[in-house]
Amino acid sequence: MVNRDIGFSLWLDFVEREFLKNEFGSLVEKGIINGATSNPSIFAHAITTSSAYKEQLSKLAGKSAKAKYEALATEDIRTAAQTLRDVYDEGNDGYISIEVDPFLSNDTQATIEEGKRLFAAIGEPNVMVKVPATDAGYEAMTALLGTGISVNATLVFSPKQASRCLKAMKKGLDAFEASGGGRCEAVISVFVSRFDRVLDKDLASEGLDVAKTGIYNAAKIYNLVEANHTPAVRTLFASTGVKGDDLPSDYYIRELLAPHSVNTAPLATIEAYISRPASTPKFPIDENEVNGYFTKLSDNGFDMEEVYATLLRDGLEAFEKSFQEMLDILK
Repeated sequence: MVNRDIGFSLWLDFVEREFLKNEFGSLVEKGIINGATSNPSIFAHAITTSSAYKEQLSKLAGKSAKAKYEALATEDIRTAAQTLRDVYDEGNDGYISIEVDPFLSNDTQATIEEGKRLFAAIGEPNVMVKVPATDAGYEAMTALLGTGISVNATLVFSPKQASRCLKAMKKGLDAFEASGGGRCEAVISVFVSRFDRVLDKDLASEGLDVAKTGIYNAAKIYNLVEANHTPAVRTLFASTGVKGDDLPSDYYIRELLAPHSVNTAPLATIEAYISRPASTPKFPIDENEVNGYFTKLSDNGFDMEEVYATLLRDGLEAFEKSFQEMLDILK
């Protein structure tokens, strides 16, 4: 449930055409969510498993696989943006995100061009363009924000990535303001649960706490973002679904409840949370406590820099794989 009293937003990490035309609007009207996100894996699953796309696909015969994908994706994002428009106009978020082609993650200019093209094709102001937090991506974030296109920096794992996002975003927002300005916002999407899936087995074998690394890493980045004092930039907690039955399904929403933040989660996770919503923020966590946690990991032989690099590489590869599999089906 959105909590405007503390500045906490809840976005849905899911798109599918029939859902967007039906249940999605109810979630928005009830104030359960005030935004949504998508990614290549989500679109790949929707397009390849739902019959809702068959009619439009029949009209796209002869087009390239990527042209077909973009036609399908931009229509879905436009539908979501229009459903969220009243919320956006009220100043209560109302954003929907679409990600650039994951194969462009190392090409700044191509990312900028595709971001602008997708934004123009959708034709709604409340769209965020998702850009991976890579060397090429930081420059693209600056350029897009500089033209007034809101940005969602994705696949953020390390504080170093978050710091570079902040620098790039501030530069872009300042440029947009200098050109006349207007409404333009950004989020830094910190992936959370993937840390615990990778590390928990080894942590348990060392007698260390499990299901905590993602939380503490998110806390460190959240503290960094908030210390930057840029109201138009918020931390977004992503990868917040739980795998298995060891944790409550809404664990990563409850533990990441924070002022001036966003949590994007799968539908089942949100449904679990709204059955017993929380109101007391868990963040910020004192920086000394956060640093103490990572010192303990280091003392026990865990190299976080190596973990960050592995998770970023795996994340990029997973999105590329999903995107390519979808394109192959659309050929």
